[in-house]
Amino acid sequence: MASRKESTSVSSTAMASTGGTLDSPVKQIQIEGLVVLKIIKHYQEEGQGSEVVQGVLLGLVVDDRLEITNCFPFPQHTEDDADFDEVQYQMEMMRSLRHVNIDHLHVGWYQSTYYGSFVSRALLDSQFSYQHAIEESVVLIYDPIKTAQGSLSLKAYRLTPKLMEICKEKDFTPEGLKKANIGFEQMFEEVPIVIKNSHLINVLMWELEDKSTVADKHELLNLSSSNHLEKSLQLLMDRVDDMSQDIVKYNTYSRNLSKQQKHQYLQRRQQENAQRQSRGEPPLPEEDISKLFKPPQPPPRMDTLLIAGQINNYCQNVKEFTSQNLGKLFMAEALQGHN
Repeated sequence: MASRKESTSVSSTAMASTGGTLDSPVKQIQIEGLVVLKIIKHYQEEGQGSEVVQGVLLGLVVDDRLEITNCFPFPQHTEDDADFDEVQYQMEMMRSLRHVNIDHLHVGWYQSTYYGSFVSRALLDSQFSYQHAIEESVVLIYDPIKTAQGSLSLKAYRLTPKLMEICKEKDFTPEGLKKANIGFEQMFEEVPIVIKNSHLINVLMWELEDKSTVADKHELLNLSSSNHLEKSLQLLMDRVDDMSQDIVKYNTYSRNLSKQQKHQYLQRRQQENAQRQSRGEPPLPEEDISKLFKPPQPPPRMDTLLIAGQINNYCQNVKEFTSQNLGKLFMAEALQGHN
């Protein structure tokens, strides 16, 4: 493992917080400022609109702190690049970094998001594969839309132990999820992030802040609302429609389960056996009821949990955005009343 000779200082701002004690071996994530700049640059160069960019995180684990010291992007490839092997590409990149004495241990991956739309089955499967192979793995979610508004949005997530057990057993039926007592709140756990910069980078940031124009500083006081709220509400309504369709599917399954003809069949057999017994005839032979009436397959509930988690994420984004706007409006009203 490469040793960093330059003295560094820890930034005082944590980008995320958790509501309680984490069950994971990683209690905090420390990211080099250069890694954050690489992730932002990757999206600016290859990400367009809703297109998602991804990459690999490298670093090491120190006690209960995960230090992310480097990263490299996944190259964009089309269907024509059928012979491209992502695993081989990652191995070659980490081998090259090891040759130049740079941290090369795989500790997770990062992904950009479009208006907070990252809670999906693809992310769940990818993070499960990472976390199953490397226990300390995390996924960093970078939101370029929020970052463009002047506030860096970078959050780290891990799968909870409950969800890891369900994914290992692959039991996504309603009974399995009910037995595990898991809801969308217990699917992901957020790990607090601290950005670490060297003294020279901190000095450079102070100089850049001093050179920034006054107009840019006053941009945060703009009372007009951007299209961020409108787009978030549109995405929220789309996911609510998806949730409604899943509820309809589950209600249909419940009705089909209750409408089974098994009970009526058993009652008819009992009546017929009673009539045969009154006539002195032998009863009908026993039959395997499970073969005659197979219960309908229950719909998988994991997709419904993911939709609920995404709806909750949209609601949090809308709440955060509207609270900032309301705060500015109240402040402007107080200033006008004072004048």
